Amino acid sequence: MQHARLLPRSCDPLPPRFAARLAVFTDLFTRPTWPNVLTLLAGVILAPGRRTVTAALRILGRERDRDFCTFHRVLNRAAWSSRAAAGRLLLLLIKVFVPAGEPVVIGLDDTIERRWGPKISARGIYRDPVRSSRGFFVKTSGLRWLSLAVVLPIPWAKRRWALPFLTILAPSQRANAARGRRHKPLTRWARLAKVPSA
Repeated sequence: MQHARLLPRSCDPLPPRFAARLAVFTDLFTRPTWPNVLTLLAGVILAPGRRTVTAALRILGRERDRDFCTFHRVLNRAAWSSRAAAGRLLLLLIKVFVPAGEPVVIGLDDTIERRWGPKISARGIYRDPVRSSRGFFVKTSGLRWLSLAVVLPIPWAKRRWALPFLTILAPSQRANAARGRRHKPLTRWARLAKVPSA
């Protein structure tokens, strides 16, 4: 098995059976980064509320580790491709859940992440779909994300579920204008969202 040496030891937060399922992703990361990815994944699964790096490490009791900042580097410095990981995840979901010969249905959905701060430049002002109604318009400020999900028949649920495999940031029109970039509406982002076949 490729990269079998990178699977976690018994002292690691993920059970060996769970980690073995993730072996298809190991070659997308460097050897030093992969154990940190597994740690963050375990923390994200267990953490209640917002899934931040800090929350993931806190739930594992590692918020005071000396290498705390190393885990943040997985997301802001480590060299790996989210699109390549999304392609692997999509193929894995299809292999496990889609019966042979059945079509693969991809759904798209946009969501607003309410965030503020001087360094968050891609945010905009949008209609709040949760607090708005037909006769009442509520604005909200934040980041707009476009999520791609494969719509699958889940045997134990007796219905189809939409399981996300890729999320793309769609910057606001104002943010694109400030950077001198051409603005793309959500429909354009949907057409451009290509996932590697991995």
